Amino acid sequence: MKLYKPMLARSAEAPFSSGDWIFEVKWDGIRGISYVKDELSIRSRNQKELIGNFPELSELKNLAREMVLDGEIIVMKDGKADFQTLIKRSQNTNVRDIDQLARKFPATYIVFDILEKDGKELLDIPLMERKRILENSVKEGKFIVLSLFVEETGVDYYQAALEKGVEGIMAKKKQSFYEPGKRSNNWLKIKQVKTCDCVVFGYTKGEGNREETFGSMILGLYDAQRPVFIGKVGTGFSQEIMENLKRSLNEFKADRETLQGVDNDREITWLRAGVVCEVSYQAVTEDGKLRIPVFRKIREDKDLLECTIDQIRPVLSDYTTKRDFNMTPEPPALVEKSLGKSFVVHEHHARRLHYDLRLEKDGVLKSWAVPKGPPEISGDRRLAVQVEDHPLEYGKFEGTIPEGQYGAGTVKIWDKGQYEPIIWGENKIEILMKGDKLDGRYVLVKFKKAGEKNWIFFKGGE
Repeated sequence: MKLYKPMLARSAEAPFSSGDWIFEVKWDGIRGISYVKDELSIRSRNQKELIGNFPELSELKNLAREMVLDGEIIVMKDGKADFQTLIKRSQNTNVRDIDQLARKFPATYIVFDILEKDGKELLDIPLMERKRILENSVKEGKFIVLSLFVEETGVDYYQAALEKGVEGIMAKKKQSFYEPGKRSNNWLKIKQVKTCDCVVFGYTKGEGNREETFGSMILGLYDAQRPVFIGKVGTGFSQEIMENLKRSLNEFKADRETLQGVDNDREITWLRAGVVCEVSYQAVTEDGKLRIPVFRKIREDKDLLECTIDQIRPVLSDYTTKRDFNMTPEPPALVEKSLGKSFVVHEHHARRLHYDLRLEKDGVLKSWAVPKGPPEISGDRRLAVQVEDHPLEYGKFEGTIPEGQYGAGTVKIWDKGQYEPIIWGENKIEILMKGDKLDGRYVLVKFKKAGEKNWIFFKGGE
C-alpha cells in the first residue's frame, strides 16, 4: 500500500476574495489520510495509526470503497472543536477508556480531498474535479462528513467563520493539483492569530518559581532540512504543563549543542529534535525571530520535518491570485534566500510603458509602479503607485508575460543593486541606493490626498 504525505498550506496575511479560489473552514484537529482498502487505516502526518483510538471512524468502511482520502479529525465540545479532548483521546492506550471516550466525546472525520480511487492516483487532477469525484464517491454518515466550501467570497466567509468561533479558514486554488508533502502557495491558511509549529531544541535554566522546571524553550524551524533558530518561548505555560513538559523534554537530552545561533545568556540544556509545539506570535522580526511568542500546545501529530521556515515567511496571496503560473513565465512564490537589502527596477512594456521599483524587505520585494520612470536628478518628482508585494525571485526576472495574463508585456531589468535604509516608516521611506543608474539618496513619501496607494518618489540632495 502506497502511503501519502499530506499537502500542506502556507500562511496568508489577510483574507481575500477571488473567483479562482474556494474557501473552507480550518478545523483545529488532527490531519488524517485514510486508506479505505480491504482494511481501513487512518494515519496522522507522522504516520501514526489513528483508527485504534477513534473506533467510531470505522464507519468509513461502509461509506467508501477502494480509495485514499484526506481529512481532519475533530472532537466537538460545547459547539466548538476541542483540541485538548482530541489529544487525550489520541494518546489513550486503554481499550475500555477508548470505548468510553468514543461514546462520551465522539470524533468526526471531515473529508476534504481524494487522492486515489480504484487504484488510480488523482493527484494531477485539478482540485474542483477532485471535489466532484469525492462528492460522487463518499457517502456521509454519523461520524463521516464532507467538507463544505464556498467560492469567491473569502472575506465574508472568513468573518462568518470567526463569528462562529472557528480559528480561521483555508483558501485553495481551484486549478491546484495535490502536492504530497509540499507546503504550497496553492493552499493558504488564514487565521486571526498567527501560529507556527516549532521544534524544541533545548530549554534554559529556570529561576524563582521555575527553578524546578525551565525558563523558556528554544525553538527552531527547518530551512532546507537545516535547523534555524527562531527564538525562545517562555509564556503560555501552566505549572502543570511545565512539569509534564520537563519530563517529556528530558527524554531527548543531548550532550552537545543541537542548534546554532542561540544567545547563551542562561544555562541551556540541549535536546535532540523530537518534540513539536505550536506557538502563537505577533510578527517576525527583521532578523527572522518570532516577536512575542506564546506557547499554545504540544503537537504529537506533527512530523518534525514539516516544521519548516516557510510557515513564517510571507505568503504573497495578492501576487499569487492574479497569476496563472501555467501560462506566465513569472516566478511563483517559492523560497529563496535573502539577498540582503537588494533593489531592482524593471522596465515594463505593458499596455503602457512604465517602470517598477522593487525594494527587498521582510522577505519580499515591496513594489511600486512608476509611470514616468525613476527620478535621476535632484528635485525631479515622480508618482509611484504601490502594488502587490512580489517574491524575491522576481528580482532576477526578465521575460514576456503573454496576452490575457495580468501585466501582459515584456519585462526587463533597467537597474539593480543594493540599498541602505535611513528611514522606513508608514508614510516616508528614505534610502541610499547603489546601482548602475540610481546612485545616492532617494525618498518615497506617501501622497495621501491622491489615494492610499500613491507615493511621491524623488532624488534627495547630496
